[in-house]
Amino acid sequence: MNINYFDFDFKPFNLMTPEDYAKVGFKSGLEVHQQLWTDKKLFCRCPAGHYSSNYNAEILRHMRPTLSELGEYDGTALMEFKTKKEIIYRINYDTVCTYEMDDTPPFMMNSNALDIAMEIAMLNNAHIVDEVHIARKQYLDGSIPTGFQRTAIVSVGGALPYKDKQINLIQMSIEEDSCREVSDVGHKRVYITDRLGMPLIETVTQPEMKTPQEVAEVNQIIRKMARSTGHVRTGMGAARQDVNVSVTGGTRIEIKGVSKITKIPLLTYNEAMRQWNLLKLRQELWNRGINAETFSAENADITKLMRKTRCFQISDAIAKGNRVRCVLLHGFKGLLRWQTQTDTYFSREISDRVRVIACLSTLPNIMHSDSMSESIPSSEWSIIKKSIGATENDTIVIVWGDERDSLTGANEIIIRAKEATIGIPSETRQALSDGTNGFERILPGPERMYPDTDLPPIKITQERYDKIKAGLPKSVWIRIKNYQDLGLSEKLSEEIAGSRFADTFEEVVYNLKVDPKYASFILIDFHKRLKKEKLNISVLSHEDYLDIFRNYQSGNILKEGVLHTIRKAMNLGKYSPDMLPKLCVDPELTQIINQAKAEFDRIKIRKPEFKTEILMGITMSKLRGKVKGQEILNLIKD
Repeated sequence: MNINYFDFDFKPFNLMTPEDYAKVGFKSGLEVHQQLWTDKKLFCRCPAGHYSSNYNAEILRHMRPTLSELGEYDGTALMEFKTKKEIIYRINYDTVCTYEMDDTPPFMMNSNALDIAMEIAMLNNAHIVDEVHIARKQYLDGSIPTGFQRTAIVSVGGALPYKDKQINLIQMSIEEDSCREVSDVGHKRVYITDRLGMPLIETVTQPEMKTPQEVAEVNQIIRKMARSTGHVRTGMGAARQDVNVSVTGGTRIEIKGVSKITKIPLLTYNEAMRQWNLLKLRQELWNRGINAETFSAENADITKLMRKTRCFQISDAIAKGNRVRCVLLHGFKGLLRWQTQTDTYFSREISDRVRVIACLSTLPNIMHSDSMSESIPSSEWSIIKKSIGATENDTIVIVWGDERDSLTGANEIIIRAKEATIGIPSETRQALSDGTNGFERILPGPERMYPDTDLPPIKITQERYDKIKAGLPKSVWIRIKNYQDLGLSEKLSEEIAGSRFADTFEEVVYNLKVDPKYASFILIDFHKRLKKEKLNISVLSHEDYLDIFRNYQSGNILKEGVLHTIRKAMNLGKYSPDMLPKLCVDPELTQIINQAKAEFDRIKIRKPEFKTEILMGITMSKLRGKVKGQEILNLIKD
């Protein structure tokens, strides 16, 4: 397809229209990861969901690639091997065993986790596989100590309703979660292993979303569908999404680990812009007669030339015994200032490669002649250009580090510059906080997957299938309509239907006849408040809530008593009926009011008109949740 990429320029994010995205051929798909609510991990019997930054020991490992079943190396694995990283694992004896360190064979897959995965797959109208075959997926970034993740396809196909159409699913897998990264500086990467091995599912959609907003909206549907079962974890990090983006003439780029759905529109907009502008850059290079065959570059060691430089970054590097290398890119004048994303230029594509693969992580890690900053005086640039024979049409890039890293960095600069003449390199990219993205690693290929010989296939029996099918919760869409019929707003209805409290809400409202608005306040709004207070909102079970609401509806406790009990249970980490506040009646009530009045009489009141409010406050502090406020007010007035 012969496209003139200069015919369209990306507008600012808030001015782009669906028609604009159609012009560039925007399309996107999702890979949504969701932790499952189980007591144990997926392939061992360590507890799941116990997060802590405390650790008892550290383990050092170096990763190396292995051949696939077809005798091939995965490109990502080879890239990670080039980085020569030291991987440090911080382990806690309470949450990690020898299985995670690959010193013990795996247990059979957690049966409860597989049941939950099948349940969610059925809600997505997907086809459950007859046998679950476990495979190994190679990871050499160190996020999994074994160097591979155990994963298995649970379902294929399926579809989600979206507006006046549907979004088709490719598959859903069940797999182990990875470690949490603590730091990544130079050749050392540190992980904490508390979430390692926890079961999660990965739902993969077809690339059928045509605007950035559609991607976020479909992700919300997937999230709500999973949460409506009440069998998945919530909170920061419990759900993460990878977003795949491409434009006409581009390629599938995976933006990894997007933590919040609200960030998706800007991230996907910037990636579409990046691909379109890189295709423009390729067209500009071709116009200059530079393609993959005619591309020319070379690098040289200019450490001696720079010994008296006035650039403090380079002079400091030389003083530490490091080397300085210069890369000459023939015909590239001005192109490192070529815009790729919002306030981002092609020079960052090169800097990212140097940072990740050469491990030169202190920024700036390169300097170039397209941006002659004050760091290197123009007189020094002239000397460098003359020494390496650069012309007015060329660009020079300088990189520094030890002998190995500076050479790796120089080679990566040349590789990335040559890739610009070909198109969009297939990459996994990291979501950044400003809505742009940066290089993370080469996009993995099929060579990273191979069968796991430690575990047999799991046959899905008809009995197991029928049992899960019979217990499926109502569709989230039916629930939303039902809740709106109860008088709740559309937003609140969606929030309850997509939460783990949906079954509890329905039991409380339909069977116990509790007012829907009060029930939604307790289960949604009050829990948000408690979550902000850093309380563990997952302490109470479905049965615990039913017991509290049952006592409220029968008049054993008041509204204040419900709040008091839930907060107390979360503070103590468990619920007991003994926590329910006992209602206060005469003569105890009169005695407490007299005690409050005695305290009140000792207070010097400057504004007599506030006497009632002050006495009411003292009394309520003693009787909150034990008697209605209006009753206390009446007694005080009497």
